[in-house]
Amino acid sequence: MSGQHVFVAGAGNSAGQAAVHLAKYAARVTIVARGGSLAASMSDYLVQEIAAQANIDVRLHTKIVDGYGSRRLEGLVLQDSAGGETETIPATALFVLIGAQPRTEWLPASILRDQRGFILTGPDLNSTWDSAEGAVPQRPPLLLETSMPGVFAAGDVRHGSVKRVASAVGEGGIAIQLVHQYLAQAN
Repeated sequence: MSGQHVFVAGAGNSAGQAAVHLAKYAARVTIVARGGSLAASMSDYLVQEIAAQANIDVRLHTKIVDGYGSRRLEGLVLQDSAGGETETIPATALFVLIGAQPRTEWLPASILRDQRGFILTGPDLNSTWDSAEGAVPQRPPLLLETSMPGVFAAGDVRHGSVKRVASAVGEGGIAIQLVHQYLAQAN
């Protein structure tokens, strides 16, 4: 990102830390936040550090509505939340740090989740998991298996996950292997 204009979507501590780090290398860093203040969701020390950085801009009441480029990101379309006006601006990178909300409410109740909605899998289920029919399975759950036998979860939606792309991709690969293992045991 050296010498580039990069964007960070988000207003929490992760977004602030990323912006401060990127500002060491990028020519310009723009934080895009939907809310009216970074202070509402970011630690005060980060808000102050961002304000002190000459090459960090903050765009409040703004959301990213589109991006474009032929072989890589070349620009973004930003929309002012208040008036609805859009602006197309050049951008070479976008880092999205908008928090983790698992959005698992659509799943059946038989797939157990923690208090925040993240899916419990494998060892996190202990010996208390039940199948969709309510019968206790004859075996412990596989590593990424949910409380519904044969249903697996991987990535950010899983309780205790690392919340990193590389980890999610790795878990997806492991989940495929576990599906094959599950199907082999079922036959």
